Amino acid sequence: MDVKYGYGYVRVSTDKQEELSPDSQEKLLRDYAKSNNIVLLEIFFEIGISGRKADKRPEFQKMISSAKSSEHPVDVILVWKFSRFARNQEESIVYKSLLKKQHNVDVISVSEPLADGPFGSLIERIIEWMDEYYSIRLSGEVFRGMKENASRGAYQARPPLGYRIVERGKPPVIVPEEAKIVQIIFEKYVNDRMGLFDIARYLNNLGFKTSHGKSFERRSVEYILQNPSYCGMIRWNRTENATNRIKDQSEWILTDGAQEAIISKELFDTAQKQYKATYKPSGKRPSSTYRHWLSGLMKCPVCGRTMTANTMRRANGEPYSYFTCYGYSKGKCEKPNGISSNTIEKEVISCIKNALDTRQVEYELREYKPAESINECALIEERLSGLKGKEDRIRASYREGIDTLEEYRENRALIQKEREALELQLKELQTPNAPSGQHDPAADMLRKIKSVFEILLSDSYTYVQKNEALKQIIDKIVYDKSTETLKIYYFLYQ
Repeated sequence: MDVKYGYGYVRVSTDKQEELSPDSQEKLLRDYAKSNNIVLLEIFFEIGISGRKADKRPEFQKMISSAKSSEHPVDVILVWKFSRFARNQEESIVYKSLLKKQHNVDVISVSEPLADGPFGSLIERIIEWMDEYYSIRLSGEVFRGMKENASRGAYQARPPLGYRIVERGKPPVIVPEEAKIVQIIFEKYVNDRMGLFDIARYLNNLGFKTSHGKSFERRSVEYILQNPSYCGMIRWNRTENATNRIKDQSEWILTDGAQEAIISKELFDTAQKQYKATYKPSGKRPSSTYRHWLSGLMKCPVCGRTMTANTMRRANGEPYSYFTCYGYSKGKCEKPNGISSNTIEKEVISCIKNALDTRQVEYELREYKPAESINECALIEERLSGLKGKEDRIRASYREGIDTLEEYRENRALIQKEREALELQLKELQTPNAPSGQHDPAADMLRKIKSVFEILLSDSYTYVQKNEALKQIIDKIVYDKSTETLKIYYFLYQ
């Protein structure tokens, strides 16, 4: 009998179905190979991965890529069952045909022998169909089980920043140092009316990291603000696993959870109301649907209706936006009051810069009710005292010969830099901005304008992000072309 060369493929699913362990599958493959004069060059293992999507299995893709290479390293691929190769019949047929017809590589199930000829192919297709049917049915059963668990308040997802799983099957517990970050985010957003960009910068300046160890961004702050886990709730089935698309809210499960809350339900609800009012105003389009970062803010000086942005092109094909009165297009306004984005962009930026330079700005004060507050000074002082422990550890590492002198100096410099940033932040917090501990609204307004102005000038932000930043401080912008005057209507929550 001629010697053949082959690969083995071992896969164990994510679900708790009846299947052999990886070691047992490997033993069966090796026994079969020995009995059939096959030399196994390598066995690929996929542990805890579903077989329904081939592109989600890196070891499978690595095996297929190697098997179809021009060197023709193997003649066969051995699996315990065809279901290990794929749970999706369409993908199974595609990959098997690719291997057999183009590269003369057979896929063999060591526990499901097939007869040669058309009848064997038919039996193979029936097995594949049954595997896919079983997978779909099992997926439905798993989904129903998870839905029932979610309805009872069981936590079934990776815990967010502020929590960790200590014991499997038990609710997540609070991580105090991370929980303080969450409290800061809600306090800054609700009480100080700080925008998402500003909160992200604030946290990064303090050296805080997300649950993935990364710097904070607008979207990471936004996710925390919208996560009901922090007030003791459970939210499940919000997104599709495959595409991460947010489902319709009617499909979500939202119920009381068993984990301890980090913030109060009142504070969370207040944050949700503010978010909807600030970023998704009733009756207004979301920023992501706009064509320009001034969209939704430009108003007609005659009728007060919104100026809509239309994409135009110059002779050289370069695109730009042209704002026209929506009411004029419907016959409800006397003048079009059209203006090019190139002109209005410069006017708006110039007007904002003038407000910063002169420190003179008119704005509307809007009332809000403070919810909860935390002692930021105490938090920073606690972090400063923690730096001494870091210094002791790096000193010990150098003394024991773990770190070189260069590494020791580098680590000490990083700690010193962190200390200086924290001390500066503490100094700013301890410096009174206004008598009797009250805020100076004019200073707050200028600070917010400066932050948004920096965003407008930066290439690091998209037009959607710039539009949302403007909406944190501007109600509307009116440009009168006949008099060449621009008026920006600022607002500030007090």
